[in-house]
Amino acid sequence: MGKASPQLYYFAIRIVAVLHLYFSGGVKPSASSGGAVPALKQGKVAKPSSQRKDGPQVTAPVTSSEKKVVDRLPEKDRKKDVPHPRMQFDDKHRVEKAKRRAVVNQSEARSRVELFRHLPQYIRGTQLPDLESKFFQLDPIHPSVYKVGLQYLSGDISGGNARCIAMLLAFKEAIKDYSTPPEKALVRDLTAKIGSYVSFFIECRPLSISMGNAIKFLKSRIAKLPHTLSESEAKSSLQSDIDRFINEKIVIADKVIVRHAVTKIRDGDVLLTYGSSSVVEMIFLYALELGKHFRVVVVDSRPKLDGQALLCRLVAKGLNCTYTHINAISYIMHEVTRVFLGASSVLSNGTVYSRVGTACVAMAAHAFQVPVLVCCEAYKFHERVQLDSICSNELGDPDVISKVPGWKDLNHLDNWADNENLQLLNLTYDATPSDYVSMIITDYGMLPPTSVPVLVREYRREHLWI
Repeated sequence: MGKASPQLYYFAIRIVAVLHLYFSGGVKPSASSGGAVPALKQGKVAKPSSQRKDGPQVTAPVTSSEKKVVDRLPEKDRKKDVPHPRMQFDDKHRVEKAKRRAVVNQSEARSRVELFRHLPQYIRGTQLPDLESKFFQLDPIHPSVYKVGLQYLSGDISGGNARCIAMLLAFKEAIKDYSTPPEKALVRDLTAKIGSYVSFFIECRPLSISMGNAIKFLKSRIAKLPHTLSESEAKSSLQSDIDRFINEKIVIADKVIVRHAVTKIRDGDVLLTYGSSSVVEMIFLYALELGKHFRVVVVDSRPKLDGQALLCRLVAKGLNCTYTHINAISYIMHEVTRVFLGASSVLSNGTVYSRVGTACVAMAAHAFQVPVLVCCEAYKFHERVQLDSICSNELGDPDVISKVPGWKDLNHLDNWADNENLQLLNLTYDATPSDYVSMIITDYGMLPPTSVPVLVREYRREHLWI
């Protein structure tokens, strides 16, 4: 036989070394690593744990249950948030877990519409006396946060901007009174505090999209606080950030929207609005100050009938107004020249998320070829895409639609919950497709619904909600 090549000789030595290590317990082959050969690539041999320099160490096998205990934080340090507001409430296990952690004891409605069982639906108002009695007993909840939560629950604070401003001012008061516990970092502990406050707000009423964006803004500012700042400097910086957000993104933004929108109002116009939008009211009053002559049609709907308050304020200022309910929208639309609507949010696909009934008004205007102008601040924009009003919505109290104000004789639905064959549905929001919206007026200018993704991208670039 001929002389063996050096490559073959080297390969045979490697095989012998691997077999020796394998049978001596030094290296174990595995399917993922392709055997023991990769352990020799750097010329090092992995020693067993019993042969290390520290002497013989016997490590007991760790069970899966012990691993979970090690990985999880202690119970007192864990963030006890309620589940996300978009949690599937037809999951009994998650609902029971949320009830155990909840501060607000909510009783669930008995008769629920099957198609909307994934949304939270509770009997509103029944938990107010219990919460009021706990006002001075809930240590984790700051009194200002507690007070705002009660106002959410009772309906005293409503509307996207009003709810967001009230929440931010409550956070500002809580930050003012905050002190970092010993052996804890301000950034981590304050973020957990804000999370617990947000959980309480969610229990009182699901968050609006604008509130969610404001919370992301505040948490991002907390996370970016320099470690060199003292506690008082950090608190002062956060309070000024909250004031700046309210001033720039809500107050000044509304003024910019008003100046853009008033250019679309001409003498002799008949302007229609639905519900009660604060920014739309500002547009009408500013146009009146400029001396423009126009008429306003206020369309309203049950059960809130908040258009009545808007009507009283406009008439008191001297505006010529007409008031009607939404069922007469097709009758009145033929005399309307423009429609001005507010919005709770504008989604990335151009869908306008607003008070229920907005889609009906927009579609009627589209059928009559009347331009629909949606007025919405940029901080309410969201990158989410939504095609319907079923997957994500808020359910109101079904009892309020069973009663007609001023008609005590209409009591046919007084005990509707006892009837298993009857369910009442009170939706809070609906989704208006972009096809029925002519223009969206924002503090960044006037743009078509197809340009919403561009604005969302530019707004995110300012690091305002990430």
